[in-house]
Amino acid sequence: MGFFDWYVSCIKDHYVDFEGRARRQEYWMFTLVNILAAIVVGVIGAIIHLRMLGSLYSLAVLLPGIAVTVRRLHDTDRSGWWILIGLIPLIGTIWLLVLLVLEGTQGSNQYGPDPKQAG
Repeated sequence: MGFFDWYVSCIKDHYVDFEGRARRQEYWMFTLVNILAAIVVGVIGAIIHLRMLGSLYSLAVLLPGIAVTVRRLHDTDRSGWWILIGLIPLIGTIWLLVLLVLEGTQGSNQYGPDPKQAG
């Protein structure tokens, strides 16, 4: 898959799909493209004096962002509820980041087959 294909896949195919697993590459490519898109949308919004444009973009990608994070946690054999650890100031954010960087479970786990083997 190409650079933007991961992003498009999360938006188009897995918009609110909280089931299954997402490999590290899927999560981090989505995150990278999402950050770049947010910057571009923010700059365009500032140029055309429509600052609400960035907020609308953020709202549009909120659910896919949560969904891919939950699927990424599933890949490490953790419940999607672990996403809430990020609400703890500083320590929780660091802990969630570490969980998102960890390699996924090899082979099948309770959340489905290994996405590396599937694709």
